[in-house]
Amino acid sequence: MKIAKTVLAALAMTSVLLAGTAGAADKGYVGIAMPTKSSARWIADGGNMVRYFRDAGYTTDLQYAEDDIPNQLAQIENMIVKGVNVLVIAAIDGTTLSQALQTAADSGIKVIAYDRLIRGSANVDYYATFDNFQVGVQQAESLVQGLRGRGPGPYNVELFGGSPDDNNAYFFYNGAMSVLQPLIDAGEVVIPSGQAGMDKVGTLRWDGSVAQARMDNLLSAHYGGGRRLHGVLSPYDGLSIGILSSVKGVGYGSGNLAMPIITGQDAELPSVKSILAGEQHSTVFKDTRELARVTVGMVDALLKGGTPEVNDTTTYDNGVKVVPSYLLKPIPVDASNWEKVLVGSGYYTVEQIRP
Repeated sequence: MKIAKTVLAALAMTSVLLAGTAGAADKGYVGIAMPTKSSARWIADGGNMVRYFRDAGYTTDLQYAEDDIPNQLAQIENMIVKGVNVLVIAAIDGTTLSQALQTAADSGIKVIAYDRLIRGSANVDYYATFDNFQVGVQQAESLVQGLRGRGPGPYNVELFGGSPDDNNAYFFYNGAMSVLQPLIDAGEVVIPSGQAGMDKVGTLRWDGSVAQARMDNLLSAHYGGGRRLHGVLSPYDGLSIGILSSVKGVGYGSGNLAMPIITGQDAELPSVKSILAGEQHSTVFKDTRELARVTVGMVDALLKGGTPEVNDTTTYDNGVKVVPSYLLKPIPVDASNWEKVLVGSGYYTVEQIRP
C-alpha cells in the first residue's frame, strides 16, 4: 500500500511534533502541515496555531517538510492514518496533493488551505489567507513612492517573482504589475533586462540565494557603462536580503551610489532591521497571529457542524472549484511607520528590533 510505505518513510524522515496527546483533548485532533522552518514566518505560523488550538481544546500534530514535496506528502498521509479530524495545509506545491486529499475526503477529514491555495483538488473545503493581490499592489506602490521621492524618472527597475509552484506568487506579481505596467508603458519605469512575466522572474522555493545569483547576473549583463539600478520589485524579505547582498557587493549604498529602492514581504526581523539601516526600503506586514486565529475559528465551526465565516467566494479558483476564503488585510511598512505597526501591535518589541 502506498500510504503504508509513505508513512514509514515519514517516520524515518522526520520526527513527529505533538502538542499534547490524541486523548488529551475531547474537541478534536488537527494535523498542521507547514512548508519549512527556513522562514521565520512559518515558524511563527506553526507556533501560533498550536497555541490557539490548544487553548480552544484541540490536540495538534505540527510538521515541517523543509521544502521537500515528497516529505510533506508523507507527513500528510501519516496524519490521515493517525486519524486527524481536520488538516490545515500550507502546501509547498499546491498541485501535488490531490491523491492524499482524496484519501482524506474518503475518511471524512476536512481540509483547510493555509495561506497557499491547494490547486487541482475538489477536496479543499476552505482557504485562509491575506489579500494577496493587494500585497502586490502595496509593494509596487511603495516602490514607486520611493523612486519618485528621489527625483524624476525614468527609473531603471528589475522585477523578481516568488516561487512558480506557489499560487500566491502570481497574485503578488499581478497585483504589482497592475501598478507598474502603466508606468512601464508610459516610459517612467524601464526594465533594462527586458525580463518580465513569472516564467522569467519567478524564484523557485522563494530561495534568497537564487535571487542573489540572478541579481548578480542582471547587474553584470545590463548595468555597465554608468547605467544605474534604481529599484527592485521583490515579493518577499528572504529574496530582498539576497538582492541586497548582490547590490552591496558592487558598491550600491556606498559613495555616491545610492541603494536601490527594494521592497519585501512578511516583516521578518532581518529586513525590518535593514529598513532602519537605510538599506531595504519597505516590507508588507501580514499579522500571522490573526491568520492563525481565523484558521482555528474555521476548524471550530467545521467540527461543530457549522459553517466557517468567509468574506470571498469568487477569487480563488483552484482549477476544480472556487474555494470559499477568508482574506485578511496586509499593511505596508517602511521607516515611517514600523514602530506603530510592528511594535504597537505587539508583534515585535523594540528590543527585538533595536537590541
